Amino acid sequence: MKYTNRISRLLTLLLATTAGSAGLFAQSAYVSGIPTLNASTVAPTPAANTDEPQTSLVTLHARVNEVNVLFIATDKHGKFVRDLNQNDFSILDDHKPPQAILNFRRETDLPLHLGLLIDISGSVDSRFEFEKDAATSFLQQALRSHFDKAFVLGFNSHSQIAQDFTDNVSLLSKGIHGMHNGGGTALYDAIYRACKDKLLKDRPDRPVRKAIIVVSDGEDNQSEASKAQAIEMAQRAEVIIYAISTDDSGLVMRGDRVLEQLAEATGGRAFFPFKMKDITRSFAAIEDELRSQYIVSYKPADFDADGRYRSIEISSLKKDLQVRARKGYFAPQQ
Repeated sequence: MKYTNRISRLLTLLLATTAGSAGLFAQSAYVSGIPTLNASTVAPTPAANTDEPQTSLVTLHARVNEVNVLFIATDKHGKFVRDLNQNDFSILDDHKPPQAILNFRRETDLPLHLGLLIDISGSVDSRFEFEKDAATSFLQQALRSHFDKAFVLGFNSHSQIAQDFTDNVSLLSKGIHGMHNGGGTALYDAIYRACKDKLLKDRPDRPVRKAIIVVSDGEDNQSEASKAQAIEMAQRAEVIIYAISTDDSGLVMRGDRVLEQLAEATGGRAFFPFKMKDITRSFAAIEDELRSQYIVSYKPADFDADGRYRSIEISSLKKDLQVRARKGYFAPQQ
């Protein structure tokens, strides 16, 4: 009987320790994504009489859904407004106010995980070399060693990684300047692949800002993926798309609207530089914007892990302020 009592006590202690460790792990796990499900484990109260063997162990799983949204606010002149607080905004998730706001802060120093997608089709010939120089200059200014990272993808009728994720600007520059233009344009395929193969699989252990910068005229004529599929994959990967047009005709082309739609759906921005020097300014504006954002974390109301698309609407309660954020996300599916 003594041995039986000792074994029962040891088993009880082992079960309680294991459950406690599981609960601690669940609490310390970083929640990333839109949204992420956490399971926190609650151990049952041990039986009063430890001499009697426990016949069952009941574990309760509490699901926590957290949505994180990066957004910017600008005044009527387009300048960033950096001194706002939570009460200056209205938030709707799936057309309903969130159940709870968990966090709100200005975010100026998140690590950047960037994808630079450069159109190398025949249609970008006139400004191709200058665009490569401007892209290299941007990376030199924006990337911080051992903190940020980027990859370079060139695309015409096919997509090819010119340089994989790295914080080494020399390697990125070599990848950029090693590309040669010619062929058709598969823009949507390039965005789809960059998001699915690189950024969706990029799962850091801390919050980061994921963005794609597309340098293209927006005229897709080769893709297998549709524009809607490219946008959906960007939303699933939590990627902001910025676009810099390579069109120098001075006319409003069909590709311009495409670039606007890609950026607008993900909370980014499209630029249409007419002069060479304006390309450099566009890259500088993107860098400034990436360092001038707010982040809000909230628990959505009436949330179901059903895999469907949920809209996000963030608006300013202050007059003459504009908010730009991604339009929604896809709930996880159990």
